[in-house]
Parts: sequence; C-alpha cells; structure tokens
Amino acid sequence: MTKKSVSADELIAVVLKAIDDVKGVDIQLLDLREIENTVCDYFIVCTGTSNTHVNAIAAIIQKQVGKICQEKPWHVEGEAGAEWVLLDYVNIVVHVFQKHIREFYDIESLWGDAKITEIPAS
Repeated sequence: MTKKSVSADELIAVVLKAIDDVKGVDIQLLDLREIENTVCDYFIVCTGTSNTHVNAIAAIIQKQVGKICQEKPWHVEGEAGAEWVLLDYVNIVVHVFQKHIREFYDIESLWGDAKITEIPAS
C-alpha cells in the first residue's frame, strides 16, 4: 500500500475541522512562509477550556489527520500536563493551549511578522 501525499492545505483543513468539531476556541492560522529561518510553514493555534478539553482537541486532531491524511505527528509534546500540547507535522505545527498559558507565552506576538488569519467557529 502506498502512502498518499497530502498537501499543506489539506492537512490544515483537516486540523481546523477537528478543532471545530470539539469546540476549540480562538483559532488562528499563522502563515510563516514569508519569514526567514522559521521552523515550519504554518502554526495553528487554538485554546481549550480545561486539561480534558486540551487533550480532547489534541486527540481528535491526531485521529482525524491519521484517518483522512494517513499522517502521524513527527513529535507530540505536553500531553501529560495538558496545558500546552504541541503537535508537530513538520511543516505545520499545532499548538493547543489553555487560556492562561496562551496569554503567558503569547506566541502570536512573538511571530508578529506572520500573516495571521482568524478562523471563525461554526
């Protein structure tokens, strides 16, 4: 069986739908492609309301991306604490925060040169 190649746009769409399916809030897509020396092309950032919610968001993203795109994250970090879970899909990195941790690290400001797209909840 050959693994299908998935585009960044397809992967982003699956991740955004997964976040929306479990009611992740304050979803933003940061396009880092025009910034020199970045670690990836895109960040997807969202907020969960509790440890359980953060873990649920991370789990549904992994499940849906695996099912639809046949991709697994290259690296996952933070599931034990569930305050900030990072899912690294190489050129797309997903950050799932609890609100107070997101406000503290404020990664959107750190990447202020990025093109930021607010994703409305459905």
